[in-house]
Amino acid sequence: MDTLDLARWQFGITTVYHFIFVPLTIGLAPLVAVMQTAWVRTGHDHWLRMTRFFGELLLINFAIGVVTGIVQEFQFGMAWSEYSRFVGDVFGAPLAIEGLAAFFVESTFLGLWIFGWGRLPKLVHLGCIWAVALAVNASAFFILAANSWMQHPVGVTYNPTTGRAEMTDIGAVLTNPTLLAAFPHTVTGALVVAGTFVAGVSGWWCVHLLRREGGGRVTGRADAAAFRPALVVGLVALLVGGVGVAVSGDAQAKLMFAQQPMKMAAAEALCDTETGAGFSLIAVGDVGNNCDVRQLTVPGLTSWLATGDTHATLEGVRAVQARYVELYGPANYTPLLPVTYWTFRLMIGFGVFSAALALAALWLLRRGRTPSQAWFGRLSLLALPMPFLANATGWVFTEMGRQPWVVAPNPTGPADVRLLTAQGVSRVDSWEVAISLVALTAVYGVLAAVWFGLIRRAVSHGAPSNEEVAELVTATAPLPPGASPAERPLPVAY
Repeated sequence: MDTLDLARWQFGITTVYHFIFVPLTIGLAPLVAVMQTAWVRTGHDHWLRMTRFFGELLLINFAIGVVTGIVQEFQFGMAWSEYSRFVGDVFGAPLAIEGLAAFFVESTFLGLWIFGWGRLPKLVHLGCIWAVALAVNASAFFILAANSWMQHPVGVTYNPTTGRAEMTDIGAVLTNPTLLAAFPHTVTGALVVAGTFVAGVSGWWCVHLLRREGGGRVTGRADAAAFRPALVVGLVALLVGGVGVAVSGDAQAKLMFAQQPMKMAAAEALCDTETGAGFSLIAVGDVGNNCDVRQLTVPGLTSWLATGDTHATLEGVRAVQARYVELYGPANYTPLLPVTYWTFRLMIGFGVFSAALALAALWLLRRGRTPSQAWFGRLSLLALPMPFLANATGWVFTEMGRQPWVVAPNPTGPADVRLLTAQGVSRVDSWEVAISLVALTAVYGVLAAVWFGLIRRAVSHGAPSNEEVAELVTATAPLPPGASPAERPLPVAY
């Protein structure tokens, strides 16, 4: 493979791996904040136990996410220096805001939250975790502002002297219609990930505790009763996130059909222009540029998703390719159809497992019951990785469907603000990229094992007991009149 192929593999591997942790952090932080809020308001110890339990999982995930995310910044200079030179005036601004504002806010308040148990007043300590929850979502906004600009460049002009895109309106960058569609889709997708995670772990523990105690002895039922409210919280987040993903995904699809018709035509393997184009459920055969396939389709659905009209005419891959050749010169502007076609369907298919978990949990939780069926415990475990895979395949579709552009042209923007992926790679030897690719993949493999081991150990340990949180309840109680905070021992937070 040449430098371009190796650089793309390296960025793809590190990005997809890093994004395992991102949606869980974005979604889990507000859920932990909700649990702690419930404890502060009600004083019920089971909410404190759940806050501590899922808070530890949040910290593990956050730490690994930070480590893997740092590599992303370095790659812009390592393997993609020509891209950075072209877009640096625009791309650097949202990344700087994310790093200096949002990320430092996350780290600062997370540190206060970790070490503030028993030292900070309850409401101040609660405010710290809410600040973290808001900051992680702010981080997502600014990162998506940069990515959305690559999908649909706005607020810039092209300087032919320097050969660079120069920002003229940061307001346009931060109100990019692509960003306003991508941000809610990403955040609600993160809620699905976190909701499935909380519901899956809580559901497994409910079943395990009740069955371990021989059908419900006092200890098993008491511990399961602590996980049941967390299961409800996860289920609510899953349902809200699922509705949000569907609504925002529909808006995003309509926008993509207008801004990147090639991506959406490739997603449907729609090689020829059609009126009343159907939505392909599955294809059998070679989903390649010749579209030699037999498809099972829903008539008119793709046209409706694109325009709201089942009889609308949509451009096919061949028509868009011919139009792009006229606009941008001779080149192959068609992405890999098998990748875009199947990742789009896998993204939707993996989400079915979260929906199945939600439906099963709704049925088993009725009338105040706690799930104890063995099959629900297995379903809870099976559903855990699925939204992670849905998010990963969704990003593969988003980025691969944009190819061969690294900065896709805006149909209504400056014609010169565009960049092919082949033009953005650094001028380095392929062996240099190969060494970094092997090294980063190996390190990330080790980190994957560490992350999984830490998460598994924390989950297997279970929630802290009532006795373990009793000291914390005492430590957070108001001090007697005239007492100094220094007289209160600092409990070990995690």
